Amino acid sequence: MALTMIDPNTALIVVDLQKGIVESPPTETVRGVVETTCNLLIRTFRERALPVVLVNVAGRAPGRTETASRISGDFPEDFTDFIPELDPQPGDIIVTKRTWGAFASTDLEARLKARGVTQVVITGVATGTGVEATARQAYEAGFNVTLAVDAMTDPRPDAHDYSVRHVFPRLGETGMSADIITLLPSRGAA
Repeated sequence: MALTMIDPNTALIVVDLQKGIVESPPTETVRGVVETTCNLLIRTFRERALPVVLVNVAGRAPGRTETASRISGDFPEDFTDFIPELDPQPGDIIVTKRTWGAFASTDLEARLKARGVTQVVITGVATGTGVEATARQAYEAGFNVTLAVDAMTDPRPDAHDYSVRHVFPRLGETGMSADIITLLPSRGAA
């Protein structure tokens, strides 16, 4: 679905841009997304007093054993730390998840609805897992969903392409960050 509008009460959700994922193994694709489009969206949402949700992952759902974890044993001490470029602010909503999506087993839905949020713009990594799962869950929770396709990436290009072409159009609207910013309202000081 093409990008047509952004609701007045829209939140930005940034998925898994944390040291343990972005820096292991480091990829230029992720760095490019972070340093340009994600940061531009974050700055713009903050300037317009719209909620910014920073999501990190601290493991997997309890009891899940059917697949091996990328990291065996305990996570490194700074695994869940957001990358410095995100510059977390006191007004940001911080969500730590243990599933692919940011809504399952967290209070994110309640926190957003308490703020009157009706739409979410989703960015981050990886397109075919964390971003897609979060988009599916947001859709199921009744939020209008917008996906900033130039502000997400996946180390598996085929997974990224499949999500963008076949899954995202069924969940909401897709667009480029610049177009989202053009349509983005301002709520004034929060």
